[in-house]
Amino acid sequence: MDDTETEDHHMQSRSSSSIGEAVSNRGPAVNDADDDDDLYYIPERRPSLDLGTSPMDTFHRHYVGQAVPPALSYKSMSSEESSDIMEDEDEDEDGSSTRVQLNRADSYSSCYTLDSDDCEKITPKVKNKDDSEAMLSETAEMIQNSNEITDPSLTVAFTLKAICSTLGKLSEGEFQRFKKQLWTGYPQLFNTSPQGMDMLDLVDRLLECYNLEVSLHITKTVLEKIGQTKIVDYIQTLCHRNEVRYDLCKSLKKIYGDVSEDLAHPAEMWPFDDVFTNPYITSTCDNGPNIEHEVMTIKKLDSNREPGKLLSTKDIMSSERLEHSNVKLVLLTGVPGSGKSVAIRRLILDWIEERSHQHVSFLFPLPFKELKQFEGVKVSLLEIIQKLYPETKRLRDEDFRSEDCKIMFVFDGLDEYNEKLDFQNTELLSDYTDSTTLNVIVVNLLRGRLLYRGLFLVTTRSQVKRCIPWDTHYDEIEVRGFCDPEREEYFKKRFKDPEKADRVIAHINSCKTLRIMCHLPLFCSLIADECQQIFNERGSQAELPKSITHIYTKLLLTLIRHHRTFRAPDRSAENERDFLMKLGKLAFTMLEQGQFKMTKSDWKETGISDEEAVINSGLCMQYITKPYVLFQERVLSFIHPTVQEYLAALYAFLSFTNQGKNIFDQQLKGKFRGMFKGPKVMELYKSAVDRSLVYEDGKLDIFLRFLFGMGLRSNRELLQPWCMSSVKLPTFVEEAASLIKKKLKENLGPGRNDSLQRCLEEIGMSMSEAASC
Repeated sequence: MDDTETEDHHMQSRSSSSIGEAVSNRGPAVNDADDDDDLYYIPERRPSLDLGTSPMDTFHRHYVGQAVPPALSYKSMSSEESSDIMEDEDEDEDGSSTRVQLNRADSYSSCYTLDSDDCEKITPKVKNKDDSEAMLSETAEMIQNSNEITDPSLTVAFTLKAICSTLGKLSEGEFQRFKKQLWTGYPQLFNTSPQGMDMLDLVDRLLECYNLEVSLHITKTVLEKIGQTKIVDYIQTLCHRNEVRYDLCKSLKKIYGDVSEDLAHPAEMWPFDDVFTNPYITSTCDNGPNIEHEVMTIKKLDSNREPGKLLSTKDIMSSERLEHSNVKLVLLTGVPGSGKSVAIRRLILDWIEERSHQHVSFLFPLPFKELKQFEGVKVSLLEIIQKLYPETKRLRDEDFRSEDCKIMFVFDGLDEYNEKLDFQNTELLSDYTDSTTLNVIVVNLLRGRLLYRGLFLVTTRSQVKRCIPWDTHYDEIEVRGFCDPEREEYFKKRFKDPEKADRVIAHINSCKTLRIMCHLPLFCSLIADECQQIFNERGSQAELPKSITHIYTKLLLTLIRHHRTFRAPDRSAENERDFLMKLGKLAFTMLEQGQFKMTKSDWKETGISDEEAVINSGLCMQYITKPYVLFQERVLSFIHPTVQEYLAALYAFLSFTNQGKNIFDQQLKGKFRGMFKGPKVMELYKSAVDRSLVYEDGKLDIFLRFLFGMGLRSNRELLQPWCMSSVKLPTFVEEAASLIKKKLKENLGPGRNDSLQRCLEEIGMSMSEAASC
């Protein structure tokens, strides 16, 4: 070939190359300025369909199935940790974001799509035959086994986050070496050098072409080849913790995934998400009781007047909140039935489903009901965790002590722990592997001494003696129950039949006292149980009762029964009756005085323990008031004014049934003790009606309704454990209706007449029925 022919040949090659580049929309290959620049070459492209008339040689083509479509977004990633990876990733020009679809099936997705330039593979130019065979054999084996996923704990979200987090620990130079080695070992991933790709693009490419396990294997292999063994250990640690977390989540899902809402039939379970309603959680504490009332206007009881911030369960220990407050111990308080344990269940399930608290690697619920089994024995915190959650035996010491492995402990029901919390004299404990008593562990957890890097959430009723030492840095928030919208939402979830739900909601709204008390989820549950029983027995169109005494009696029994089961199983009915009589006497005295909070001097006269009233019975609550700028005091109140009125009525009722005493004239009826005798029962009710009508502000109106309601047979049966003898009142309803009818004829005014008509409702009688008596 002469010089002219040679020049023509080169011009033809350049022309062909530029046409090929124009057709494929690619520039010339990028050459790196390294010693191995000539290690790879791009084979001559096949001519495009419009570059010649001769048929194309398709002998060497490989036919593969179409790949799963690349992802459109990372928005399905709920992990808080991944936000810093994603925040700088701008959308592509076509409106899509990145390419890995996080909710796709975790199966092998070929990187050779029918509409991709990748159908033309870049062929490595190897230096010898052995290297070529080894590399191709490894690649072929991985592709062949790519559909076999042996680890169910792997998800796209975790794999993406793990690889990105691992590569993020490399320096810029090390990352370039990683990309170069990846191109050397796995050329089928790329059609040009990956040196210009950023981290997300690189990981995208890897996950598009291989399944999750193979992608992790390739990452570790390449890191080992560039000498990054410590980084390999890091990604292996991430995978190990992810496997343990997966097993832990399965166990927690079985425990907390379903809930029994029907107190009468606890065996009936529903998925928690089907019945859960968000409670009102406020960032302030010492807010005092709900003082909304049907009859009276009660001023706020000098409690915390700061508005506070509305929180959700996702905010309780969120990364933002922890960063802002720098606390590791949060105390979640609230009155009985306000929804503390339900909020904790929501938090646990949200962590399992990766909806919140994803900065927490492991979450361990440790209810005090479960911790009671460790009383009286030497045990360490590690042994407690491993006993309750055997999956954690695979965790290592470095997992508990590592800064990048946050562990959260949830201690639900500190008020059920009966041991003394002595923060001055209890020995210090800082090693979670040291064996000691349960009391020492609890005290040091509340001190903030044990597991310094751990996060601790403790739920408790508001207590007289603060359960956190003064020098411990902690945050306190309060669960307040339901607001109006949540009340209706609860019943709509509880009753799957919309017609039944609407009837129950209308029934509650028709009685202001019921509507107010439904700020407590426990009270809502009791009403739902009652209504469901009526629907089952009498049909969906049955009339719902207007009496409030029955449901308050069930509330009292529920709280006392809980006390007997978990706090004082050996407590007798006599002890309970004595306690209720003393508390009821105080309630009645305060009610006549228009007083709704109790000071220390009030308690001295009762002869009962304030801890018994607040912690054990759950009928009272404690909070701090600030009557002066530099002065504060701890006071107590009933959990709601109507509970105070109910206990006052119970005191009047039991005084007459057990002692034959009319509290309104304080005369002991000795010969009628232990029974109602003839018309004598009406002496109590006549005195109560007369005393109630004296007060224009209606301070005894609800009390009077409760007192009439307690005379009904159904309520007397519920109160029987505290009655010293069997009570039979065959003509109570007729005599009570006659008494009320007589007072109504006196036309005492709208407010007084309305109160008497509500008393008729308590005994299950309408005005028309009373007129015929």
